[in-house]
Amino acid sequence: MDRSELADFLRRRREQLTPPDVGLPPGVRRRTPGLRRDEVALLAGMSTDYYTRLEQSRGPRPSTQVLASLARALRFSSDERDHLYHLCDHAAPGGDLGDKHVGPGLLHVLAKLDDTAAAVVTDLGEVLVQNRMHMLLVGDHGNRRGMERYYSWRWFTEPQSRSIFPEEDWDRLGRSHVADLRATAARRSGDADVTEYVSKLRAASAEFERLWNEHEVAVRVADTKRILHPQVGLIDTVCEPLLTPNSAQRLLVYLPRPGTDAADKLDLLRVIGTQTLVSGDNHR
Repeated sequence: MDRSELADFLRRRREQLTPPDVGLPPGVRRRTPGLRRDEVALLAGMSTDYYTRLEQSRGPRPSTQVLASLARALRFSSDERDHLYHLCDHAAPGGDLGDKHVGPGLLHVLAKLDDTAAAVVTDLGEVLVQNRMHMLLVGDHGNRRGMERYYSWRWFTEPQSRSIFPEEDWDRLGRSHVADLRATAARRSGDADVTEYVSKLRAASAEFERLWNEHEVAVRVADTKRILHPQVGLIDTVCEPLLTPNSAQRLLVYLPRPGTDAADKLDLLRVIGTQTLVSGDNHR
């Protein structure tokens, strides 16, 4: 591990970013350019002390999970991400399919959708990053680990995860999960991560096994989703998936369904969320 090169690389990339670049408010005028260390640490989900030690060439060798978080927080391109891995003597993630690195362009779009619920997920349904409105609408996925980060895994192995949807929608949504996964499995035939994921689901859920054996196939396109929110009630949304060129990732955007009161409820949810954040700040 080249600690001095790593420290220089992180510092220079941090200094090139501004708060609006990463979806943060501009705040007061800054004495030095770029983001602060605590802001990078917040975006990467680590302590400020840990990140500071990396920039001071005295930190431990970061894990690949930490490097993935740093690459996302600092809006690295794929080449910059790979360089970061190499500086820490890790093999860079290979191949485009199944790649979990969210590029700076997609992150920029996500940051601009501050009044619209949106998230970036892999083609297997793993949540990679959410914006604030998406967290307010369906909950924060940031603390989930392993298989719990995948939509269909929770759907078929954690029945309580379905409680945010009306029960009469469960069959349709479950079939949609399986049919989309079937299409992904065919498109990426033989890929180890797909084969392993499907095998684990078939072993863990009799319901998934039954639906999988029906062999329904349908690439997920725009779909209606009714969400039962504990504070504002039933919200009718249209979920629009926007694909990256290689279809490895999707930007899911939740829009109010025309002809319903969803727009008003989403506006109310945004206000309630702001009040909650302010209240939490006052009690720190």
